[in-house]
Amino acid sequence: MRLLAVTDFHNVYDRVPDILSKAGKVDGTLLAGDLTHFGPSEKAKTLLGMLPKPVMAIPGNCDKKDIVNLLRSEDANLHECSMKLNDVTFIGIGGSNPTPFNTPFELEESEIRSKVEKLLESVTRPVVLLSHAPPKGAQDEIPGGIHVGSEAVAELAPNFIAIVCGHIHEGKGISKLGNTLVVNPGSASVGSAAIIDIDKSGNVKAELI
Repeated sequence: MRLLAVTDFHNVYDRVPDILSKAGKVDGTLLAGDLTHFGPSEKAKTLLGMLPKPVMAIPGNCDKKDIVNLLRSEDANLHECSMKLNDVTFIGIGGSNPTPFNTPFELEESEIRSKVEKLLESVTRPVVLLSHAPPKGAQDEIPGGIHVGSEAVAELAPNFIAIVCGHIHEGKGISKLGNTLVVNPGSASVGSAAIIDIDKSGNVKAELI
């Protein structure tokens, strides 16, 4: 299974054709949030129509909370939901851990932890987490060497074969947190994206495009 991973469009969709050209044939899209830049949520409908189906999407901290309704109406919502594709389970948690900027969609660490733990209760392995916030300590470093990712996502990382995230534009890249692959595709607004390949045994690898 070959999936396109994108995040952080912030209302700028003109690089999508270039991304799709580089990606080639894929079996779906993982969309890790910040489809818009503080709204309007309806604008994201244009983006969803441009991406390869099925689209599994979550909101980012710069999306308004009503974007979840749009994602549901477009059969693309993975926020606080799960979806199975080719024997791999995908679960999603949108928004971010608290920031200094009081953005529209932020969650306390305790909320992130409880919501993800609840999703894990009823899914089969292997599992991929789609989280706007990266786990603390992986693909989450801002200038000054400060790690600003989610502590809850980091604590729960061993449950996943991969975490696909965004949020920290400077955190573009691929790394491992224990045995869990962490992929931050970078800002799609400037043409960054990643490809996630998962084989029938649940082995996962990724590359930036």
